[in-house]
Amino acid sequence: MTYYYKPRCKCKGKKCSCGASWAFIEDIGKDPKTGMRKQKKKGGFRTKKEAEAAAAILKNEINQGIYVEETNSTFEDFAYEWLSIYEAKGNVKESTIRIRKHEIKRLLDYFAKLKLKSITRRQYQEALNDLKKRGYAQNTIEGANRTGRMIFKKAVELGVLRTDPSEFTHVPKNQKTVEEIEEKRDFPKYLEKEELKHLLDIAKKMGLDHDYTIFLLLAYTGMRTGELCALKWRDINLKEQTISISKTYYNPTNNRKEYKLLTPKTNTSVRIIDIDETVVNELLKHKTMQNKAIMRYRDVYHNQDFVFASIDDELPGYPYYIKKIENRMRRLLKLAGLNTELTPHSLRHTHTSLLAEAGVSLPQIMERLGHKDEDTTKNVYLHVTKEMKKEASQKFKELMENL
Repeated sequence: MTYYYKPRCKCKGKKCSCGASWAFIEDIGKDPKTGMRKQKKKGGFRTKKEAEAAAAILKNEINQGIYVEETNSTFEDFAYEWLSIYEAKGNVKESTIRIRKHEIKRLLDYFAKLKLKSITRRQYQEALNDLKKRGYAQNTIEGANRTGRMIFKKAVELGVLRTDPSEFTHVPKNQKTVEEIEEKRDFPKYLEKEELKHLLDIAKKMGLDHDYTIFLLLAYTGMRTGELCALKWRDINLKEQTISISKTYYNPTNNRKEYKLLTPKTNTSVRIIDIDETVVNELLKHKTMQNKAIMRYRDVYHNQDFVFASIDDELPGYPYYIKKIENRMRRLLKLAGLNTELTPHSLRHTHTSLLAEAGVSLPQIMERLGHKDEDTTKNVYLHVTKEMKKEASQKFKELMENL
């Protein structure tokens, strides 16, 4: 039953200025926890007719089972409640949780103290637009949007929000100029085979401990830097000439003692990579040198079977961290007179390009790299094979001209 009423005017006979208006109270069922009757009170209607119309809509939602009693939770409160639920799933990597926390912080700049139910689609879209104006990278904005969508979707799912304000919104993208498209400024960077040979020669002659072995392995296998840092000798079968990839290195603070080994990036990242005699022979030499270091520091050596571990007297045996390998590559690129903007990940693109040049098919390359679907790999492959087709056409032309 619905009860309509008009709050008593407090103006005491004077001209009304208190804004008294019509309101209603409607039964909305029982509280599942206490069993007590729950009521919904809503006011602010100019006439009784308006109050009756609003009550009719509420009754209809209750009868259809679609009524949602929105809470007064702030976005910040619910965002961290969602994060707890997300983390409790148990199959989410620690690195992913860390990323989600960063993305929540981006959204808190706009919605922290706003009530969840008060956030509109316009406000959400304006927040994404503003992140773009503030110069955040495309991936950062897309990540914030991805987390925002998950938060609002869960709120709707739990019945604390009626509609999802992130629905129908979009991440703004920069329109590329003709010059940028023609110059392909966003094309993945990699080394040509002559440049790779030069880099490896410099690593062999002027590299620091393990440099040559590290960059040879990255270039000849296409493995990720995190996979290389996590590599253990038990993962390598020198007789069968294979390397098993089953984990990745995680250490966001670069504190060498606080590293963790996590499951790989995706299910397809778990794979076995075939290696050749060049890599096998280099690993054998590396193993011999490492055994000497283990004996030298046997009392303090962190002997956890890592292939690439420090051999200094500070923390011997602890695995190399990603930042260290990035710094070492930058040093070698500078010595070699090559593009210092390249990274260890560029060697993964280099591996893709050289496999394509050698005639290896795209599915085989994707399997070797541990990719199920990766646009960057496809772009490198298609670019290289396109150039090869042009070369074939030119060779045919030259052949006919020499007749």
